[in-house]
Amino acid sequence: MLPVDTLTLLSFIPAGLALNLTPGADMVFCLGQGLRGGPKAAMAANFGIAAGGMVQVLLAGLGLGALVAAHPWSFEAIRWAGVAYLLWLAVQSLRGGLPAPGEVAVARPLVIFRQAFMVNILNPKVILFILAFLPQFVDPSRPVLPQFLTLGAVFSLGGLIVNGVVGGMAGGIGRRLAQSQGLARWLGRISAGIFAGLAIRLALMQRG
Repeated sequence: MLPVDTLTLLSFIPAGLALNLTPGADMVFCLGQGLRGGPKAAMAANFGIAAGGMVQVLLAGLGLGALVAAHPWSFEAIRWAGVAYLLWLAVQSLRGGLPAPGEVAVARPLVIFRQAFMVNILNPKVILFILAFLPQFVDPSRPVLPQFLTLGAVFSLGGLIVNGVVGGMAGGIGRRLAQSQGLARWLGRISAGIFAGLAIRLALMQRG
């Protein structure tokens, strides 16, 4: 027996996919990594975002998300840690060496996965979104945590598909742009700009 009723799951899938298709910080991050490091970097970022999202779902299902929602200081602490981390990534992108002509900048997939995971975890808006969205499809007469994890897995799968397509396309573009040394330099600047933009977005984000 599925943790989530079949009809509920069928109504959740299109709603979740519609949200996956809405451009957000996760999609922009995968886009930036694809431009900078190619398709492999984009997919590493994609899986890191998805893994971070599942941890957020687990925390929400365990009730820790409600703690974040109830205590503004914890929300602010996580938010500003996320801002600092994104700015650090922006600086690292600017300081990174230039790739050889015809190559994209190479970073170990595990490093990119970890960066994406941390970007997601350090965004408190994610857990608040989960608390606002998933309970609409949760049956309180059934165990809550298995339902949260099932719905979160479905939502993460949709994100993997959508962000994977976006990141893969960006990776192909980045590989072509890297044929020029001047354009390769700009790839690093674009990547840094994306990280800085995400940091500013997170800094200006309202809690409600």
